[in-house]
Formats: sequence, structure tokens, C-alpha cells
Amino acid sequence: MTFDVTKVRSHFSALASGIAFFDGPGGSQVPDVVGARISEVITSAISNRGVITSSEQNAQEIVLQFRQAVADLVGAQPGGVVYGRSWTQLTYDFSRSLAKTWSPGDEIIVSRLDHDSNVRPWVQATERVGAVVKWAEFDLATGELAPAVIEALLTPRTKLVALTGASNVLGTRPDLKVISKSVHAVGALFYVDGVHLTPHAPIDVVEIGADFFGFSAYKIFGPHCAALVADPALLASIKNDKLLPSTDDVPERFEFGTLPYEIMAGVTAAIDFIAGMGGSNSTVRRERILTSMAECEEHETELITYMESGILSLPKVRLYSRAQNRTPTLFFDFEGINSADVYRYLATKKINAPASNFYAIESCLALGLGYGGAVRAGLAPYSTQEDVDRLLNALAEMPR
Repeated sequence: MTFDVTKVRSHFSALASGIAFFDGPGGSQVPDVVGARISEVITSAISNRGVITSSEQNAQEIVLQFRQAVADLVGAQPGGVVYGRSWTQLTYDFSRSLAKTWSPGDEIIVSRLDHDSNVRPWVQATERVGAVVKWAEFDLATGELAPAVIEALLTPRTKLVALTGASNVLGTRPDLKVISKSVHAVGALFYVDGVHLTPHAPIDVVEIGADFFGFSAYKIFGPHCAALVADPALLASIKNDKLLPSTDDVPERFEFGTLPYEIMAGVTAAIDFIAGMGGSNSTVRRERILTSMAECEEHETELITYMESGILSLPKVRLYSRAQNRTPTLFFDFEGINSADVYRYLATKKINAPASNFYAIESCLALGLGYGGAVRAGLAPYSTQEDVDRLLNALAEMPR
């Protein structure tokens, strides 16, 4: 079934601004139903979670709905869904907790492909306990990170491998299924940053083989927050720092303070919106999500192929996104032109395509781009060929 981008776009009032948004990798626009749900909940009868009063029950139900929606999105168990303010915050929290079991000489593997939120927390945790950091390097010419690179670093001392599901600048999608088998063969844990992958592909954490997997809701049409999923039994084995009177139950013991019920309700609404983007008539939300994301992936693949061909036709362009399997994301610059100037020029044409390192600092340094990075243009489900043509025409007309 053809992806109905017109139907999708009708829910985004931000698109009436006339801006062509290629900054989805940094945060998507938000549909009307999400904004309405947040407004509804924040002004409704809500108290701290409980089972006695109706307002307590309202809060409790919102939390349970959030956990079920996240579980349906990625194929997890609702009892293993942890809410977080951001993916960076969640990774810092879990790195500190998991490091309690590490000893000097233990090994942690991180990659140059990752956003720094899946690098620095692990590097800093290893420094505190005297563990060893091992780096997985990607191919600078192709942007690929082959499973063999990870396999060569694994030893019986490996405790954890932290790896992105998709590079937020290059779009590279490592073969997580193959890598997870090698990681588990040495008894290590596999911590997958799914922030840039989740908006663009159907996700099944069990099939992937991720022990931990997470995403940021504001990349999938929701409010600013994140979620991490893991097997509830694994979460129960992790001892984290917490307040004395707070519960020992999982996943609650990893969530600090009173939860933002309106934000959680907004995430549920965003996931329901995703479930409704496609053509499935199933009554099962998980099935509707898989259909929607498969159709969306096909739509974005067609557009990115067109966009990449147009970008490569431009003079003096250097494209760094060349992996065979990647998200609809292009990272590029022009010889002799500062990428920040390209960013500013496009903004005058009402085109959002920022230039930065986008916190993928290890990738940018490895590519010789420094802290300035390059221009990133990413697609979203509401992107159209008209948007792409505007970008290509603007770049072709850009002063050189």
C-alpha cells in the first residue's frame, strides 16, 4: 500500500509555516493530536499515582498506558519500560549502575560511530573503576561498521558493548542482529542507542538481541523525553542509587521523582499517531505500528535515493553518508565553503538543514571535520519530493 504522506502532513500545523524541515534527526515536528493530548492531561484531574482517589487512578492509568505504548512500538515488555528525561540522562544513570559490578581490567566497547551520549557515559564510568575502553572504528570511506570489527575486540573480559542502531550523522545501520550474537557469546551485555533508528524502521528488540534499547520521543513526533527498555528480570538484577523511601520495584526504581504524566500521555499519543499512519486495519496496535513503519521506510527510501542523486550532482560536494544500509540521512559539505554558511543560506530560503557535529563528535573528528562538522539533511514521514526539490534547487543556486 502507498504511504499517504498528504494524510500525515494534514496533522502538522508547523508545516503551514512554509518551512521545509530537514532537521528531523534533531527533533521532529509534532502532530495536532499529541499537543491536544498533552493539554488535556495537564489540565485534568491528576494527583500523584495511586489507587484510592480517581485523580490518583488517572495518573496511574497514564503511566501504564505509556509503558504499553512504548512496548508496542519496539516489541518489548511493558514491565521493562523505563521513563527518562532524555536518552543522555538514562545512559548516564545506567552506566553508573552497571559500573558497580565492573573491576579493573574489565573491558567496555564503544564506537566512533556513536552520538556522544552513548560514548562519554561509558568512558567516564570505566575511568572511575579502572576498566578498559576499547574503540570500534568505522570505515572512513564508506561509513560502515562491520560486525567483524566488534568481534575482533571481544574477549572474556568484555562486560558491555555500547553501539548505535543508526548513526545520527552518517545514517549507518550496523548489523545489530549479528553483532548481538557475538556479544552474548562472551557473556557481555548489548546496549543499543536506538534514537536515530526508531523514527525510520520497524523495531523488534528481541529480534535485534539488545539487552537495553532506547529512543527519544521528540524524534518520533512526541514531547521531549526518552524511554529505555530491557527485560524486567535484567532490570531487577541492577542495583541503582535511589532514595530510601522510593520503591524497589522495576521499572519504577529507575525513575526519579514524580513522573510528568502529561508528557507520558503525549508519548502515547505520538505512538498511536504512528500506528495510524499506515494502511493497516488491524485492531492490534503493534501490528499497525509495524505496517506503518514499513510503509514509512519505503516512502523515505524512495525520497532519499532521489535526494542523494541530486546532492551528488552538485559541484564540489563531499558526501560522507555512504553506508549500504542506512537511514534517510545525508551528511555533506562543499569544498571551499564553510558548512555554517550553507546552513545560514538555506535558512534564508526557509529550509532547515543545520550544520554541526550534532554531538557525533568522534565521527566528525575521525572524518577530519573537527567540531564544526558538516551539513545534515534528514527526512521524516512528512517529507515530500517538493521539499527535496526546494533543497536541491537552493543548493544549486547557492553562491560559490
